[in-house]
Amino acid sequence: MGPIEALERVAYLQDRGLMSSRKTAAFLDAAAVLRSLPPDELEQRLARGTLTDLRGVGPSTAEVALQAAAGRVPDRIAALEAETAIPAGAGAPVREILRGDCHAHTTWSDGGASIATMARAARDLGHEYLVVTDHSPRLTVAHGLNPERLRAQLAEIEELNAELAPFRILTGIEVDILVDGGLDQHEDLLSRLDLVVASVHSKMSMSTSEMTRRMVMAAASPHVDVLGHCTGRKVKGFGSALVTVRPPSTFDADVVFAACARFGTAVEINCRPERQDPPPELLDLALEWGCLISIDTDAHSPGHLEFLSYGCDRAVRHGIDPSRIINTWSAEELTGWARSK
Repeated sequence: MGPIEALERVAYLQDRGLMSSRKTAAFLDAAAVLRSLPPDELEQRLARGTLTDLRGVGPSTAEVALQAAAGRVPDRIAALEAETAIPAGAGAPVREILRGDCHAHTTWSDGGASIATMARAARDLGHEYLVVTDHSPRLTVAHGLNPERLRAQLAEIEELNAELAPFRILTGIEVDILVDGGLDQHEDLLSRLDLVVASVHSKMSMSTSEMTRRMVMAAASPHVDVLGHCTGRKVKGFGSALVTVRPPSTFDADVVFAACARFGTAVEINCRPERQDPPPELLDLALEWGCLISIDTDAHSPGHLEFLSYGCDRAVRHGIDPSRIINTWSAEELTGWARSK
C-alpha cells in the first residue's frame, strides 16, 4: 500500500465508521495533493520529511503517508480497521447471495465520491452491479439532478460501463415524492432509467391521511420500483439501546404496503445505522402483505457500501425468503422486472 492508497484507505474506513466528514475530506484532499505531484518530487519529499510544506497536508496525513512509504501498515489504518469493522453476523448467508446495491449516491448530488470510485469500491466488495440513485432536483440542499444533469450523468455511466465491464453500473434516481404524490422528475427520463427509488424528504410531519395518500400515489406509479426509507426516521444505537433522533412520519402502513404489494413496488430495508428503516413492526407488516424487499445501503461514500451486512442481519431476524429480495437477482433479472412494471 503506497502513501496515496493509504490516505484513501483512511478516508474509506472513517466513512465506514460514520466519522466526521471534515476529517475524511482532509485525507482525501491530501491524497489528491500527493497524486498531483511528479513521482520524483513525491519521493524526495517523503525522503526529506517535507510533506507538511505542501498546502493540504498536515501532520496526521503526513504521518500516514510516511508510514506507508516505509512499508508499514500505518497505525491509523490498523486502529480504524479494528474500530470500524462490521462483523459477519447472522445475515452472512444472505450477504453472500446479494448481487448488488440498489440505492447509492455520488458527487453528482450529495455523495462524497465519483461514480467511478463508487463503482470500483462496489466491485471490490464482490458486487456485480451498483444502481446509482442520485437525488432529484427538488432536493436542492443535496444538489439534486435537473433533467439536463441527469442526461449528462447517463452519458457518463454509459462510458464507464464500457470501461468496467463485466461489472455494471445501473442507471437510477432517488426521486422525491412530492406532497401530492407526484414524482420530482420528467416521466420520459424516469422511463429511461434501470431502477427508480422513491422517497419522502420534505413535509414529513403532514397528517396521517395526507401522508398515506402521498405514499400510495408513488407506490402505484409504474415508474417507481422501490419505496425508500419509508418512515424517514433518524435513530442512534442498535437494539434495546436505540434512541429516536427524528420521529417517523405517520401513515396507514396497511394501506401503503397493500399498495406496494398490489403494484409490485419493493419496500426498502435501509441499512444506514442512523435510519434502520422500516422499524421492525413495519417490516413484519410489509412481509405479511407479501411485499418484495430491497436491501440497500443508501451509500454516500465507498465505506458506506459495507452497510449491507446490517440489512442482511435484519432480513434473517425477520425470516425473509431470499427470493423476495430483489438484489439477490442478477442485473438482467432486476432490470427486466423493473421494465415489466
